[in-house]
Amino acid sequence: MTAVEAAPNAGARGITVEHLSKTFGSLAVLDDVSLQVRRGEFVSILGPSGCGKSTLFSLLTGVHDPDSGRCFIDGEPLAPSRRPFAWMPQRDALLPWRTVSGNVALGAEVAQGMRRRHARAATAHLLQDFGISEFADSLPHEISGGMRQRVALARTIAQNRNIALLDEPFGALDALTRTDLQLWLESMWRTERWSVLLITHDVREAVLLSDRIYVLSDRPARVVGEFSVDLPRPRTIDLLAAPKVAALEVELLHALGGTRSD
Repeated sequence: MTAVEAAPNAGARGITVEHLSKTFGSLAVLDDVSLQVRRGEFVSILGPSGCGKSTLFSLLTGVHDPDSGRCFIDGEPLAPSRRPFAWMPQRDALLPWRTVSGNVALGAEVAQGMRRRHARAATAHLLQDFGISEFADSLPHEISGGMRQRVALARTIAQNRNIALLDEPFGALDALTRTDLQLWLESMWRTERWSVLLITHDVREAVLLSDRIYVLSDRPARVVGEFSVDLPRPRTIDLLAAPKVAALEVELLHALGGTRSD
């Protein structure tokens, strides 16, 4: 588990980001950011709050255009008409008037153009897979925050994309619920092997979930470190007590500490 130099390769399978920069007015947000997510890999972007991590997702998904730099999917330039990502934002954004099953089906309705009845049938298995089937007819306000996040993630996967962009999906949860959902997500990922790019400012979350971690500086964000996480899977809470985990967390904290401008 040592720091390594980032070496993006536009010919590689997966996501490749090369030299992305973005400024909003006079505010420089991203500064020459390069990174890669290989197919079936779980990669985290770790950085201070407000450093520009979410802006990277807005560029990948076409919400904004970069000032400079390029993105590739499986070696091909990312075109405006080709957005192969399922994106889960920080807030669950569940529709309050739709049931759990209806919210999950929304992913298929919007991304695949399915009629509501067909979308519910096509996504019914996700309710079981994500452990939310008993709440299928519940409204969002009737379930816990942890269950809401499961519903939001199921809706994301219902978009039928094999690359998931997760923007601090557990940041608003209490510590116990957050850890439970992190372990659950890791279990789901081992089964499905999506390519995942996770934004977080939680060092322990990044270590618990990731194959590799990129550390970003304070704004304007740039990559200041890339770390391999050489830990066995499945990941467990007990694993976090291992000396090499503590050593990696210290390395990451040092990397983050060196990014502060104040």
